[in-house]
Amino acid sequence: MILFIKVISRAKQEKVEKQPDGSYKLWVRAVPEDGKANERVIELLADFFNVPKSMIFIISGQTSRNKKLEIKNY
Repeated sequence: MILFIKVISRAKQEKVEKQPDGSYKLWVRAVPEDGKANERVIELLADFFNVPKSMIFIISGQTSRNKKLEIKNY
């Protein structure tokens, strides 16, 4: 499964929201430094989709707000 997400870092609350176009918007408290926000994005998505973190991979957008992720075997 391929996901397109937009990440809002340094948010007051953490949440995952599906958008009308099928993409997702994530709010994370983590700062976008040293991959901390990316790690938190993976943790939130793993919890949201009830899959292990090891099944989620960032395909593109490592340093961007807009990311393309893959969830293996979902």
